[in-house]
Amino acid sequence: MRGFLKSAFSSSKTIEGGGLCGDPMLVGDVVGSVPGRISGCGIENAVRLRAIGDVTLSQPATIDCNTAKALKTWVEDAAMPATKRLGDISGLRVAAHYACRTRNNRPGAKISEHGRGKAIDIAAVQFTDGTELSVLRDWGTGKRGKALREMHGEACGTFGTVLGPGSDGYHKDHFHFDTARHGNGAYCRPR
Repeated sequence: MRGFLKSAFSSSKTIEGGGLCGDPMLVGDVVGSVPGRISGCGIENAVRLRAIGDVTLSQPATIDCNTAKALKTWVEDAAMPATKRLGDISGLRVAAHYACRTRNNRPGAKISEHGRGKAIDIAAVQFTDGTELSVLRDWGTGKRGKALREMHGEACGTFGTVLGPGSDGYHKDHFHFDTARHGNGAYCRPR
């Protein structure tokens, strides 16, 4: 799978089972407990994910293991197949990860899944040739837009919430993925 299966976790602290979160393809560090400044925020067993095999994150993402594993599944099962005609993926441009805040930073709103370490926002997929597939620039364009729509659609189910362009004004330039579970199945917009 295009060098993706190369393991590179030699300098990472690991959780039992080998590799970060027990997965040798997840590269990063164990953080442990992250307290929140607002009631409802925080992560009990946080990790700082830096890469998924050879796919590096533009900034380390502080998240929980379920979210790290879901992101790996999305890279393997959605992003790589959707972009196979565009190039080999080398990285993900991370727009946001852990932040103790309310949804969309609105006063009085519920705590965001970002505040629980269960969310990550992806603004672009980067390729080995130095180009990138940007959610903001490429969403509505030909084969590049088709690849983004495919990646977005395939995230539904792997993640409990999937938002992107067309869901609301807050998500026009990135994909929001979180591992919250909803009683009636995944919440995916647009769909």
